[in-house]
Amino acid sequence: MHYHDIIRKLEALSDPKAVEGMARFGINPRSSYGVSIPALRQMAREIKKDHALAQELWASGIHEARLLASMVDDPKMVTEQQMEKWVRDFDSWDICDQCSMNLFDKTPFAYQKAIHWSESEPEFVKRAGFAMMAVLAVKDKKADDSQLAQFLPIIKREAHDNRNFVKKAVNWALRQIGKRNLNLNKKAIETAREIQKMGPKSATWIATDALRELTSQAVQERLARKAAGGLGHG
Repeated sequence: MHYHDIIRKLEALSDPKAVEGMARFGINPRSSYGVSIPALRQMAREIKKDHALAQELWASGIHEARLLASMVDDPKMVTEQQMEKWVRDFDSWDICDQCSMNLFDKTPFAYQKAIHWSESEPEFVKRAGFAMMAVLAVKDKKADDSQLAQFLPIIKREAHDNRNFVKKAVNWALRQIGKRNLNLNKKAIETAREIQKMGPKSATWIATDALRELTSQAVQERLARKAAGGLGHG
């Protein structure tokens, strides 16, 4: 499928009502067709991996074309320069999260970018850092505990950021690390309790919400079962 065919298909699938609804969910509706993620995933399966096409789709500036680019790009061909260029273009939490979970987490630069972006000032670049931490905690089955535990002091450091899309991602990262196994659960709970004492509203919310889930019976029982099955550490 060529670039122009894809753009025509996106136009054909456009849903003006969905575009109207995007703004309510905090998604930038500019240059959007309102095509659903399942429809884009179906298109990505038909297209398969295509690095050059992904660059064209991204350059279009069209919201759904960029989401599709994150699904069809080949992580083995993604450079640090590309990651830095794309992350600066993020203008919505969904673009940020989809790039993090479809593509960036599979590159060799995933851990260093998570740390580097967490120190950034722009809201969606910073969110990308914490979205990457959350995604790696779930999807990087080979990671050992120390690789994920290194994120906890960073989570604590940035828990004062009151911007909605940042604090939600900080909370997401903390919860996913804490749901990995019993050892990381204990460390994440300790971090959350330290964050709780920090004072700012954002820190209180991040910690309280994370503690509610991480100390819950459901999570504790699932992690105990996982440990009993010999899968206790990452």
